[in-house]
Amino acid sequence: MDITTTSGSVQTAAPSFGRTVRAYVALTKPRVLELLLVTTVPVMILAQGGFPNVWLVLATVIGGSMSAGSAAAFNMYLDRDIDAHMKRTARRPIVTGEVSARGALIFSWVLAVASTVWLLATTNWVAASLSVGAIFFYVVIYTMILKRRTEQNIVWGGIAGCFPVLIGWSAVTGSLSWSAFILFALVFLWTPPHYWPLSMKYKGDYAEVEVPMLGATRNGTQVGLQVILYAWATVACSLLLIPVGEMGLVYTVSALVFGGWFVYESHVLYNRAVRGTEPKPMRVFHASITYLTLLFVAIAVDPLLPF
Repeated sequence: MDITTTSGSVQTAAPSFGRTVRAYVALTKPRVLELLLVTTVPVMILAQGGFPNVWLVLATVIGGSMSAGSAAAFNMYLDRDIDAHMKRTARRPIVTGEVSARGALIFSWVLAVASTVWLLATTNWVAASLSVGAIFFYVVIYTMILKRRTEQNIVWGGIAGCFPVLIGWSAVTGSLSWSAFILFALVFLWTPPHYWPLSMKYKGDYAEVEVPMLGATRNGTQVGLQVILYAWATVACSLLLIPVGEMGLVYTVSALVFGGWFVYESHVLYNRAVRGTEPKPMRVFHASITYLTLLFVAIAVDPLLPF
């Protein structure tokens, strides 16, 4: 905000406390934190075979949120050079100057340390270690190494987004099991057909900053085919949980119905690309979010019912 003084000079007023807080919150990518809640809490219910201790759930969500927020803030700090040239990211706090690069870096480290100490104190060393691993994978493996070098960046970099299911499971049990690893694989396989349609939408942005997202480096038909393959693999993986996790009717029906819809939308994207019409990639992007949300709701509800 500019203020004109009585002498005629223009000074820039300091941002309000509330605006500064909102800017720092924006560094944590709150929309991504929603995915954390969607995946972590249902997994904790499944691991417990019922609703776990409320305090443990709250503690895990708080620690996981700080961990994910730290990774997101590190990402914005490292990507601030390309964020300034992409329409989708041009309003991020470091780009606009609402948060300094130094301030963002300090904030990232504070969240990383706080999340580790918090999870270690309130859950167990397994969950805390997995949290550290998630931050490392997203910041170092994905952001620093893969993102600007390979079009498969989101495939392997997306592993970081799979850690919340392991953190939630280990917070309850203190260990990991085959069910936890199936859920890990489920999110891993879901990430490419979720993100590649978004990269199709913003392929011009990625091309301008020379980030080789598959949606920007390949044509619509090629991307659509990859989305179909990963969508089918995601649904197949979700069905593995039925025998391994001894899932009931609610989950079984949900996995088949919602999975069928997700696969259908991926085929629509591909067919439109083949015909040369507008593929409307955001339909698949939003469908993927809805699919994962509904599937994990089913994961949460299933153990609470007698059938």
